[in-house]
Amino acid sequence: MNGAELLVRELQSRGVSFVSVLCGNGLDSFLMAASKAGLRVVDTRNEQAASYIAETYARLTGRVGVCAVSSGVAHVNAFAGLLNAYYDGAPVLLITGASHSVTLGRGGFQDLDQVALARPLCKFAELVTGVRRIPSAVREAFAAATTGRPGPVHLTIPADVLAADAGEIEAQCSRPVRTRVANVCPGDEALVRDAARAIAEASRPIIVAGTGVFYAGGGEALIRFAQLAGIPIVTPIWDRGVVDKPCAQFLGVVGAASGEPKLLEDADLIVLAGAAVDYRVRCLDSPPLAKGVKVVRIDADSGQLHRGAEPDIAILGDPRTVFEQLRQCYAADRLAGHGQWLAEAQQRHRQFYSRWVSAPRSTGRPLTGAHIVHSLRGVISDETIFLIDGGNIGQWAHMVLCSDRYPSNWPTCGASAVVGWGFPGAMGARLAFPDRPVLLLSGDGAAGFGLPELESSVRQKLPFVAVVADDRAWGIVVTGQRRWKGVSVASELGGTDYARVAEGFGARGVRAETMDEIARAVKDGFASGRTTLVHVPIRIAGPSELDTEDA
Repeated sequence: MNGAELLVRELQSRGVSFVSVLCGNGLDSFLMAASKAGLRVVDTRNEQAASYIAETYARLTGRVGVCAVSSGVAHVNAFAGLLNAYYDGAPVLLITGASHSVTLGRGGFQDLDQVALARPLCKFAELVTGVRRIPSAVREAFAAATTGRPGPVHLTIPADVLAADAGEIEAQCSRPVRTRVANVCPGDEALVRDAARAIAEASRPIIVAGTGVFYAGGGEALIRFAQLAGIPIVTPIWDRGVVDKPCAQFLGVVGAASGEPKLLEDADLIVLAGAAVDYRVRCLDSPPLAKGVKVVRIDADSGQLHRGAEPDIAILGDPRTVFEQLRQCYAADRLAGHGQWLAEAQQRHRQFYSRWVSAPRSTGRPLTGAHIVHSLRGVISDETIFLIDGGNIGQWAHMVLCSDRYPSNWPTCGASAVVGWGFPGAMGARLAFPDRPVLLLSGDGAAGFGLPELESSVRQKLPFVAVVADDRAWGIVVTGQRRWKGVSVASELGGTDYARVAEGFGARGVRAETMDEIARAVKDGFASGRTTLVHVPIRIAGPSELDTEDA
């Protein structure tokens, strides 16, 4: 057994079923070992794509997504998915090859301190200098990736370490090991009681449920508590949703460029659960938030509890367990609910979203993002893995589809707000859920980053359906520039026949110009079992510019 075979054994023992890669310097031994052991190798056309596949898989499943790339610039390219994982808190392992150890720091081929570059983004990063260190390094990397706030980790393993004779090193996996995010930690009972009383005594409490609730599997516990206490729930835009069914307490996203009902600013108590203190919650500054607003913070990672702002009550615990504890306290002490405030918040919510939730008319003019998103309502089932990639079309999706639910199987780019992850992300979704329909909604700008991965998808037999909204622009930028100065600069694109491009990569390409054609093309794409791109020309218009002719 050599080092590469030992590495593959350690990965497979932790339930790793595939590794997304782009071949190159230092990786040959690992790729050969993976092939020999039956570890699926999903090869891509770009290191960014390899990392996006791994991190999307991780964000959907809570399992560690593994990608492997070669040295130098390839390592830096893979930071796209690594950074996404850093923002979102996703468990991703980046394995990077390198030239022989003796050349490191001495000007060898693609010589670079890869660990130093990765360390600011990673919870754990190591240069593995000996073959006997591989099992322990993998164990420590997986533990770091899946505990506390999940996150990315990195191992650089030189070519000579992967090729070295490993002998009969005992498997680290012979004892229990961490394979996925599974943090179970009850909150301090006294603090939970204090929080329950503070919530009951508040006049206008609100729950901000972030990605940490998803990783805790806390959706049902969150909803049960909110229903008992009569409290509105919102989710920061681009965070993971956990409301799988329409829910009277769920009142959409906060932090969107398209605006939101006036709820957060009027709240006198905010329960911040598994969510970051950032621009989406106004950095908890007062103003714009109400003077004297109290904050109850719930997080499984002690490092997050006091980051950004000091809460009034900080509860270290996983959100699922803590929400269940809060519900039990509320029930046992018969604490007061907030039905009147909830009703008022629901009314504000209805008034705000009323302009988007009704399907737009077909006027003979080019479609907008609203037409596309409404056309998808009838084809997105509870089983659909629905991915959203793009700023302008992403705003439309959130305004139209996420007003009363935000399912856990609707991943977006995440808190990084990056664009261009969608095509490889859809491949990662297919790897995570091979038997469920996968639908990607992408803007044309975002699609431009990943079009070559259509070929990878076809070759790897990882089919999905992609709807590309083509306004020939970076739509969210154009609308902002025009509002600001009346003109757009460096933000419009040339024409592209995306359907023909898809055909050139071996996928199905379809052009759709009406709402009925969009829905039919998506259904046909699912039925075909082939990667399908649906090209939809639209005009530039953001949700904040909803045309009354289309209402």
